[in-house]
Amino acid sequence: MAAEQDPEGRAAARPLLTDLYQATMALGYWRAGRAQDQAEFELFFRQCPFGGAFALAAGLRDCVRFLRAFRLRDADVQFLASALPPDTDPAFFEHLRALDCSGVTVRALPEGSLAFPGVPLLQVSGPLLVVQLLETPLLCLVSYASLIATNAARLRLIAGPDKRLLEMGLRRAQGPDGGLTASTYSYLGGFDASSNVLAGQLRGVPVAGTLAHSFVTSFSGSEVPPDPMLAPAAGQGSQVDLAASVETWLERVCGHLGLGVQEPHRGERAAFVAYALAFPRAFQGLLDTYSVRRSGLPNFLAVALALQELGYQAVGVRLDSGDLLQQAREIRGVFRTAAAQFGVPWLQSVPIAVSNNIDEEALARLAQKGSEVNVIGIGTSVVTCPRQPSLGCVYKLVSVGGQPRMKLTEDPEKQTLPGSKAAFRLLGSDDVLQLAEEPPPQAGQELRIWPRGARESRTVRPAHVEPLLRLWVQQGQLCEPLPSLAESRAFAQQSLHHLSPAHRWLEQPALYQVALSEKLQALVDRLSAGGAL
Repeated sequence: MAAEQDPEGRAAARPLLTDLYQATMALGYWRAGRAQDQAEFELFFRQCPFGGAFALAAGLRDCVRFLRAFRLRDADVQFLASALPPDTDPAFFEHLRALDCSGVTVRALPEGSLAFPGVPLLQVSGPLLVVQLLETPLLCLVSYASLIATNAARLRLIAGPDKRLLEMGLRRAQGPDGGLTASTYSYLGGFDASSNVLAGQLRGVPVAGTLAHSFVTSFSGSEVPPDPMLAPAAGQGSQVDLAASVETWLERVCGHLGLGVQEPHRGERAAFVAYALAFPRAFQGLLDTYSVRRSGLPNFLAVALALQELGYQAVGVRLDSGDLLQQAREIRGVFRTAAAQFGVPWLQSVPIAVSNNIDEEALARLAQKGSEVNVIGIGTSVVTCPRQPSLGCVYKLVSVGGQPRMKLTEDPEKQTLPGSKAAFRLLGSDDVLQLAEEPPPQAGQELRIWPRGARESRTVRPAHVEPLLRLWVQQGQLCEPLPSLAESRAFAQQSLHHLSPAHRWLEQPALYQVALSEKLQALVDRLSAGGAL
């Protein structure tokens, strides 16, 4: 099975990114002569995260890449030999060396799909020993990706469609792999860009970033730019000494703001000039290193107006401390008066970006009607998912040799649904799980279903029926091209748009119903009672 050749290949999970008991079970299957038995597992979650009523399915592309590259190297087999009993038959390790996923088939929800409890995110079928070994890596690849995508979608719903959301949590993430996953799937969930450069290189996530306070504080004001000259944006005309022009503009700005010309910090101004010389078409000021009102704002305006004379337009300002909402209102007011005073209309609409430990509550405040904030950077709250650190996905055996298998357990919530299944979304009703052998439901025709947890069935007549699970990998071969990350992101936003408002509520939402077909419910009842297959 050839590994997929794409720029993401270096990020593929390794086969030994797994739990030891997968290897011990593999030895047990092999010793019992059952390694080639055909089996099917389902990967799903039991409860929606964050107290909400939906999740977004994510991680499929990573899973397919992992499956296509799956092969135990000699070093992997040698390590397993050291971890298993010393008298293990050497023939078992030769079997492991020959393993790949050429016999594996995967059906799954497309990335960005709405997902609900009990509905498979993945269905994985193939030789029992192989598909058992895949459990932990697939859970690892899907669970966190889906949790991040869902968390990002919640933050997007709070922010609304017009605010620009930037993910900037790499330094707060759970290690490099967690950081890359968070940057990738926060974009899928609705963020606009990430600060993570590697996510841009490997995954195609748009990247964004400007400067930190360290850049500002590194300047004292005594520095002399090696080349302070800047040519007009149009490319024609004489170069201008930008630093000198800024000093001239500073007097006018301070007069307008009622400040003394000595109040704005010299080092901050020197930092702004240096950054503007490097990025004249993308100048942004970080205003709160010293004092927003007395230093950051006048220094920014002086540099922005000096650039304006040369035909450049500043792209924004950023705040990282204090009352962000109130400061943004005050800054917008200054921009409006300055735009009128100096005859620069675009100045009144300069984007205002904010950051500083923004969670759902703070985001709601920043997104309220009348807010002057345009761009919001979120780090810790998106990458660590503090409200719920795990989605709790599970990977359960549902059939062996074509015969259904069911886990009964002492906890009814942990019971599994037996048999190979199909899943459908009934417009205006429910998601329905049924046995794969059953004919699919038809739009306009009555269908008797059993809502999960209910004691009685009910009859529905769906206006539209949508199959949910698509065949992506068959016998190790990719069946259709996987959507790009940007396409999956657009699909996720479209899916959320079609979800009813009551199910999109972030607090105490209406629960989305998942139901079973009458035949599947009958099989569950029979196996629960100890009946024959």
